[in-house]
Amino acid sequence: MSSVFVTDEREGAGLDLLRWSRLARFVLAQERVPADAQLSVIFVDEQAITDLNARFLEGDGPTDVLAFPIDDDIPPPGRQPDGGGRGPGSPDEPGEPPAVLGDVVLCPAVAARQAVEHGRALDDELALLVVHGVLHLLDYDHAEDAEGAVMRRREQELLNGFRAASREP
Repeated sequence: MSSVFVTDEREGAGLDLLRWSRLARFVLAQERVPADAQLSVIFVDEQAITDLNARFLEGDGPTDVLAFPIDDDIPPPGRQPDGGGRGPGSPDEPGEPPAVLGDVVLCPAVAARQAVEHGRALDDELALLVVHGVLHLLDYDHAEDAEGAVMRRREQELLNGFRAASREP
């Protein structure tokens, strides 16, 4: 299972970090990312996200989510020589180190304002932003209309799947 590190760097933090970790791992599993992949989800205050936005994206002011990819090449799932993973009869020496996908940085204060604007609960807005950020690490984009439509559709599929998987039987 992929490794997801989640932290809340804000004063007086009170988020369900386990939930956001489960959601990020769900997205990685559904996207068939190799099991040894790693990423971080970091919740920050408005000043921190404003600084990151200005420094790395030349943006002005706070934003809801930023994604910082690290590894460009994520090995495909499967056995060697099909691509990725070690199968029966493979050598005993370790393979490549795990893929470090990157960091997803979110600002709950901005998400709270957006939740009101969109008429949804804060948890629903944060869930969308977690999925959105993880998909950016996996090379989804929304710069073009067609790409945006694909990304939004995938976000909804993943959110619906996570909700269904999270329900008590």
